[in-house]
Amino acid sequence: MKLIVGNTGEGNAVFLVEGELATNLTEAFPEVGSDLMGLIGSPSLAAQVAKGAPAKEKVPVSSIEPALPVEQPSKIICLGLNYVDHIKEGGYAVPDYPALFMRSLNSMMPAGQPMVRPTCSERLDYEVELMLIVGKGGRHIKEEDALSHVFGYTVFNDGSVRDYQRKTHQWTPGKNFDQTGAVGPFVVTPDDLPEGAVGLKIESRVGDEILQSANTSDMMWSVARTIATISEYTTLEAGDFIAMGTPPGVGHAKTPPRWLRPGEVVEAEVEGIGICASPIVDEADFASKAAAE
Repeated sequence: MKLIVGNTGEGNAVFLVEGELATNLTEAFPEVGSDLMGLIGSPSLAAQVAKGAPAKEKVPVSSIEPALPVEQPSKIICLGLNYVDHIKEGGYAVPDYPALFMRSLNSMMPAGQPMVRPTCSERLDYEVELMLIVGKGGRHIKEEDALSHVFGYTVFNDGSVRDYQRKTHQWTPGKNFDQTGAVGPFVVTPDDLPEGAVGLKIESRVGDEILQSANTSDMMWSVARTIATISEYTTLEAGDFIAMGTPPGVGHAKTPPRWLRPGEVVEAEVEGIGICASPIVDEADFASKAAAE
């Protein structure tokens, strides 16, 4: 299934996407609810939905304003170094354990909403990533069982403020500026993708300028291995987000550095899932617009 959570003017709902059209599953099955947690929490409901919704008027996908796939994820866990060439361009040694960090919910926003360049820095960078949404939680999950814990896959742009990321050994400041982590808009269930989402083209761009282009087969830690590793130290819960790291080509490694600028639209794409597009705005302009509304 290909799903999108969003609003057509009557509150958030879950939609089943078929080409350029979508069916409102929340209207057809009220128990689905207003985000993916209804489907995540009820595999039988998800199976029923997958068989097809009752005949309803379809709406253009373009008419849906995206929302976060899960409104309140318990955890947002990110891999920092998962592609060898990206590790090398950043000047790091290839690790034998994944670099893991957390993002706050305030730092996240749905695809289509502005990515905000803060007033304190012009070094806003892009990072296209595969992201998974946990369907079944657990602790000490075995690698061979881990893929059964995935509800679906989406696209993430891990917007990073590089000078703040480098201020300390911990990356928390640079990875948690408000409105810098774009998610979605589509979530695709594992049955519609290669096992473990391996072999998918992953790319970021601004207009015709290709910024990053690689393949998820290049990931050092697979989805299954990542889930197993994370669940060694924390209990994964249904609805958690896990971002799988970015390939080479980030802005800070280019000569000269290539930072995102207000007025641009950055696109992050994973083959078979979709495009996560974000207009770049300056924080002062964003705040002025929010105040006017």
